[in-house]
Amino acid sequence: MQIILNCEITVLGRPTNSMTTQAGEDTGWRNARGDAPLSDVHRTVSVRPSASRIRRFAAFIGPGYMVAVGYMDPGNWATSIAGGSKFGYMLLIVALVSNIMAVILQALCARLAIASGRDLAQACRDAYPRWTTYPLWLLAETAIIATDIAEVVGTAIGLNLIFGLPLEIGVVVTALDVFLILYLQRVGFRYLEALVMTLLAVITVCFAVQIGLADPDWGAVIRGFAPTTNIVTDPDMLYLALGILGATVMPHNLYLHSAIVQTRAWGASAEEKHEALRFATIDSTAALMFALLINASILILAAAVFHASGRTEVTEISEAHTLLAPLLGSAIAPVLFGIALLCSGLNSTVTATLAGQAVMEGFINLRIRAWMRRLITRSIAIVPAALVTIYYGESGTGRLLILTQVVLSLQLSFAVVPLVQFTADRRKMGALRAPPWLIATAALIALIIVALNAKLVFDFVASGFDTSVL
Repeated sequence: MQIILNCEITVLGRPTNSMTTQAGEDTGWRNARGDAPLSDVHRTVSVRPSASRIRRFAAFIGPGYMVAVGYMDPGNWATSIAGGSKFGYMLLIVALVSNIMAVILQALCARLAIASGRDLAQACRDAYPRWTTYPLWLLAETAIIATDIAEVVGTAIGLNLIFGLPLEIGVVVTALDVFLILYLQRVGFRYLEALVMTLLAVITVCFAVQIGLADPDWGAVIRGFAPTTNIVTDPDMLYLALGILGATVMPHNLYLHSAIVQTRAWGASAEEKHEALRFATIDSTAALMFALLINASILILAAAVFHASGRTEVTEISEAHTLLAPLLGSAIAPVLFGIALLCSGLNSTVTATLAGQAVMEGFINLRIRAWMRRLITRSIAIVPAALVTIYYGESGTGRLLILTQVVLSLQLSFAVVPLVQFTADRRKMGALRAPPWLIATAALIALIIVALNAKLVFDFVASGFDTSVL
């Protein structure tokens, strides 16, 4: 009977309806687990039990940094530049709080994956009624396309700043990244992670040099990480703070992390799972603190260069690039800014591709070739990006970036709430169920995100879909 059941799962590509295991244990899942997430790279990174503790930990380094890329995409650049130019260092505390929220949510993603063997998309499919699968999948796909649009725009701006390539041509050129991604996936997932981490290192060096040239007020930087009532009492500051928070926590990262953690081949014992969870949590936490460093650097640079010189209304990425040279007195600063932006766009492209694959496979169990998946998503993203750059130029790309953040905000709640719900369920998680303090904290974060995103959408609709209110 078990052989026939397994054959049906493989051939039909559909999970069976069952909430119990063979032993009669109630698992809490409506459906049995289907195919492995990202099956082409699933469990391809060896974790040898006989290796030293340091080597076992080293095997888990990588997924966190791929997730961290999503926390420093062009949307984050835009909000950090605006916040630093208008309010100086005061919004650094918002970047810190947003990052702490991200650390907790990404840790829950790793917990879900290791405890259940499911990514978040699969968990939604296996826990909720079938009629909810396609709406949730379409929402997730919309968010990934919005993310990809932001990456297309950011990469095109980077190409324009460095090489003078027209924006409309740069948008089309971004489609070529599919070949690099496919090649690295073919030679090994660790090579893909190495590319991401190398580009992150380049971004770090670029901002380190720029901040050195800007010579910020380090006392004010430190004070910027302290809570202040001004954020609540000043409506303009509060609104921009909400924008920074909304641009930081992104839905596709939750789907992505819960899938790529499972590229590691940890053992089946309880002890090995606990160790895997510990190592994966350390990896993601360290990587996200690194992302905080980058986002804080963007805000600090904007505060030290623009706010200090009275330029308090800088919001466009290209405008920031143009002003760096005359204000810093160095021709290398805008070049480094462009290089960092280009690296950020390329990095985000890699992670969006994998997130799209995980979402499609997880929600509807549809598996297509990676190059086809990549070209479909990128083609959908290129069309609006190309039209906007052709008709509106640089100012249009800025508005398009804002619109992508609205779309991401709409979808975020549909990813965060299920994640918190699943990891709080003892039947689904077993011994790896999140502890009460973590559940309470995550639930509070979910409520805050839902409330802030509801406010963002309400203001957007109430204004007659005017992006200037965002």
